[in-house]
Amino acid sequence: MSRPELVIFDLDGTLVDSAPDIAQAAAVTLREAGVEPPPLDRVKAMVGDGARALIVRALAARGANGDPDRLLARFLVHYADGLCVESRLYEGVAEVLDQLRAAGVPAAVVTNKPGGLARPLLARLGVAGAFTAILGEGDGFPRKPDPGGARAVLERAQVGAARAVVVGDGLPDVQMAQALGARLVAVGWGYVAPDRLRAAGAPVVVSTAGELAEALDLPARAAPGS
Repeated sequence: MSRPELVIFDLDGTLVDSAPDIAQAAAVTLREAGVEPPPLDRVKAMVGDGARALIVRALAARGANGDPDRLLARFLVHYADGLCVESRLYEGVAEVLDQLRAAGVPAAVVTNKPGGLARPLLARLGVAGAFTAILGEGDGFPRKPDPGGARAVLERAQVGAARAVVVGDGLPDVQMAQALGARLVAVGWGYVAPDRLRAAGAPVVVSTAGELAEALDLPARAAPGS
């Protein structure tokens, strides 16, 4: 794969392991409604299609009734209060972002997390400045896999889809890249198993940040002291 002119990242499960804080907010929300929340490993399988879908799936997992929109509003309050308690960048992600910057390759984020939460989360983790745009739910575009948000990023950067790469861990990322006509690098460290990503059509699935840098044709980082 030749070096792209723009990289569009997913957020949850790709850049950031945010599942513990999402699970905690969901747990508080569901317990308020008298519903036992799912464990963390199940929450990881439920994220990726927006917060409302998470609530609907959590209710269905317990065979419980509830108003998803009312619970969503409560979830967003709880999640904003605990946005970055246990959330962490995945190992090596900061270094890949540094490599992109050094190579002059712009990066952006297109996520199904509300944009009003995605931006402060990345700011608290110290990497918001690495992105030319951070778009999420509520920013005027449909949720992924709709390519509208990503297309807006490309148009703003004046980069054709064929010269861009989408990096993500979810099936919506695979489908968005396909709809966009962009290349795709799927990451296997997130919330969707690598075999499911390959079955959905991901041509490249990497298991480490170093492999991601290689897939993006980024120059190797200089050794300390060299």
